[in-house]
Amino acid sequence: MRIVILDGYTVNPGDNPWTELEKLGDLTVYDRTDQDEVLERAADAEIILTNKTLLTAEIINSLPKLSFIGVLATGYNVVDLGAAAERKIPVCNVPGYSPPSVAQHVFALLLEFTNRVSMHDLAVKNGEWATQEDFCFWKSPLLELAGKKMGVVGFGGIGQMVGTIAHGFGMEVLAYAPRPKQAPPYAPFRFAGLEELFREADVISLHCPLTADNERFINRDMLESMKSTAILINTARGPLIDEAALAEALCKGKIAGAALDVVEEEPMLPGNPLSGAPNLIITPHIAWATLEARSRLTSIMVGNVASYLRGKPKNVVNGL
Repeated sequence: MRIVILDGYTVNPGDNPWTELEKLGDLTVYDRTDQDEVLERAADAEIILTNKTLLTAEIINSLPKLSFIGVLATGYNVVDLGAAAERKIPVCNVPGYSPPSVAQHVFALLLEFTNRVSMHDLAVKNGEWATQEDFCFWKSPLLELAGKKMGVVGFGGIGQMVGTIAHGFGMEVLAYAPRPKQAPPYAPFRFAGLEELFREADVISLHCPLTADNERFINRDMLESMKSTAILINTARGPLIDEAALAEALCKGKIAGAALDVVEEEPMLPGNPLSGAPNLIITPHIAWATLEARSRLTSIMVGNVASYLRGKPKNVVNGL
């Protein structure tokens, strides 16, 4: 069984071996693959694993030996699911590997806004503390989370963990879930409509997959509906947000700030509308990337491939 990984570097830059996957077949790993290299590199592959390299209908239909596609992520919009289904090729993703790491990153971003740790660390190291007349000083207002409302958009594994942590900080949690979900055991908590959540929440954190229906759903109107003191956090998918509208909202002070781990085009280009926007924190898509999370990802994908080889594929996302 020939297995090809098209873009393995971000999952395993050297600290997360492919050892267990090598036991399942003849494995070839490429750190990165340009789109025009896919057909050549995957020509004899029966199993393809991809993270962000696109598998279009044209590519899928040009690989006669291909019988299984694994996505090294939870989101699977990089694969043409319909084309794979037509050829009876199961497409499997990796759910549930990242909630602890992503939820942790959400609060790293949020606490940077509330406590400005990096700003004050730099001030101390630049000698500003030594010049003060009092035992303490602060360069920016400090914000307490207790009593504030956390709005969680998407209440799957990550969203639920974000809600639990928010509750631990003493926040009231509002959650939007397009499909019925069981309420958590803590209070105060309630499910809310999307518009209501955006109007009421002090912090809004996105945890929904990207679909054709919700692309850029956070537009000028949604941003206008938010409190002027609210903070928007996105660790999900960049195209959920209209970046030009967000840049405008930040420049005009329509919202207090935004923290993003994802943008529409990655790596982020210099011409991105958000470049230079005030009250904005951006990290380079690292919420998922702890070694612990990447190790779980690899383990789950090994299980996906092994289950397929036994004739019982799991975590299938294209209906087969």
